[in-house]
Amino acid sequence: GNVNVVGEPNENYAREILQLFSIGLVELNQDGTPILDAAGKPVPTYDQAEIDGFANVFTGWSYPPQAGQAARFNSTPYFSGQMVSFSANHETAAKQLLGATAPAGLSAAADLANALHNIFMHPNVGPFIANQLIQKLVTGNPAPGYISRVATVFNDNGAGVRGDMKAVVRAILSDPEARGDLKIDPLYGKLREP
Repeated sequence: GNVNVVGEPNENYAREILQLFSIGLVELNQDGTPILDAAGKPVPTYDQAEIDGFANVFTGWSYPPQAGQAARFNSTPYFSGQMVSFSANHETAAKQLLGATAPAGLSAAADLANALHNIFMHPNVGPFIANQLIQKLVTGNPAPGYISRVATVFNDNGAGVRGDMKAVVRAILSDPEARGDLKIDPLYGKLREP
């Protein structure tokens, strides 16, 4: 590894981006239901090797400098502007990602772009994002068919484009489960935010 990286890289963002923002903890079918192994247990989406890999991908980045200050690693937190990469603080060894290994020697920016693409292409992203958005926009308890229809649009908007959010939101709001007669099931609906 890169001897300039002090200690072990922080795993928090690696866990958050995978668990909370993109693929979740278990492998999903297109309809958002868990994929089960031969013993009937959900299949994990990642393990510690992937967490270590993504944590290393995110090394070498720091806050942008404030006006009149030089850019330096671990600078004072400042949130206006793009983060800055520091090659001396980036782990350049190969990294285990989701079903792939990032090659050694990538710059911080190339490593980040490669890792984000790796996550984006994971088959869980469509059903995971579909479920999250449906829950926020329409109902807290969407049917598997609803999730599947929206995930299908996430995977391909009909013109071969993955992740077309305009098409995804249109699919969510125009789905038969989101429209039509007033829903009478007590589990249906979206409460107003306080």
